[in-house]
Amino acid sequence: MGVSRRPAVFASREAGAGEAHAAPAAASVGNVTGSTARYDGIASFYDSTAGQSVEDPATAALLELTGDVGGLRLLEVACGQGRVARELARRGARVTGVDISAALLAMARAHESAHPCGITYVQADVSAGLTLDGAPFDGVVCNYGLSDVDDLDGLLASVARSLAPGGWFVFSLLHPCFPGWGADAPSSWPPERGYYQEGWWLASTTGFRGHVGASHRMLSSYLNALTEHGFTLEHAAEPDPGPEWLQRLPGAAPGPVYLAARCRRR
Repeated sequence: MGVSRRPAVFASREAGAGEAHAAPAAASVGNVTGSTARYDGIASFYDSTAGQSVEDPATAALLELTGDVGGLRLLEVACGQGRVARELARRGARVTGVDISAALLAMARAHESAHPCGITYVQADVSAGLTLDGAPFDGVVCNYGLSDVDDLDGLLASVARSLAPGGWFVFSLLHPCFPGWGADAPSSWPPERGYYQEGWWLASTTGFRGHVGASHRMLSSYLNALTEHGFTLEHAAEPDPGPEWLQRLPGAAPGPVYLAARCRRR
């Protein structure tokens, strides 16, 4: 797949989330069917599984890469039910969260109403030319969401357009090279097709990817797309998944499970 094209469909949630500054985009392959986003159908399952903690290895790595966010204006794309947005707000940032899922945003807004953090939530397809009111953002974060977005180029164009010159973009995701362990953590790619064939696919597992699928891209495709959209890689992390992962596949050698990175807009 060329990084400028929408991935092929093999058989996945547009990670993307509150108050309507932008209307939901028209239907796009894999993201929505009519006005329904993929994650709308499993919002309760996602919320109960993801929970409120930000201590899982990928999210912790993402937050470490954001650094001191006190006083910064930040955008979270694919914010879901808002767990990372709330943590960034607790750390002193002024946060806007964007997602395509109305159901997940309803959870995020309910939490904001009960425990105000000053977060604005916007429902929109971040890959469809997102434009938000106000000054450019100092930073953009995306936690686990890149593989939920079919149009990576559209998303990165929106991120670049939303950032002030010199602003940063920090993301985390299931490592593109992850070979898969256990019933609820599929490979990053369709096992029968392998790593080198990119596109959207639906896993046959009990986890998120068995419900909403994912868009597989090679690591090189992510890196090339970032470069093409004016980003320079500053730091990458492949956090240790922890001992519970080794228990899933006794005797297996540890391998890459998560990837997080910080990029700077040139």
